[in-house]
Amino acid sequence: MMIAHLPAGYILGRATRTKGAMLGCVLLASVLPDIDMLWFHLVDGRSVPHHHYWTHAPGFWLIVAAITLPAVAMLKRHWLPVAMLCFGAILFHLVLDTLVGSIMWQWPFSRDFFQLATVSATHSHWILSFMFHWSFLIELLICASAIILYLRKRNE
Repeated sequence: MMIAHLPAGYILGRATRTKGAMLGCVLLASVLPDIDMLWFHLVDGRSVPHHHYWTHAPGFWLIVAAITLPAVAMLKRHWLPVAMLCFGAILFHLVLDTLVGSIMWQWPFSRDFFQLATVSATHSHWILSFMFHWSFLIELLICASAIILYLRKRNE
């Protein structure tokens, strides 16, 4: 996925009637796994695909959730639903990335990567190859759905 993570987070937030600062948290969580792009571009020199970093390993987020959710339940119980929703948004990000990006769904038990389809280098730039792949239509559909939801909300 290139452009649909934030709109997908918005759809998730709207579907669960999340508002205000809580919606902001869900939107942030929907793109959080891509924080590794900073390391990918600024430190690693793009030597390793960014989906190979720990932020794209569902097992890592499961460990974080196992620590965070009980702490939130004890300290700020009213934030528990949004914390759970944030981890849902992160999981949604990883599911969407599995479409054409490799994700380590079995980590830490295996470092095997899973993806549903491969985007071949059919154009002069990798972005064009992604944009002309059938999977990009799914991204456009997600974006269009989020825009429609936003416009309906504005007109209410």
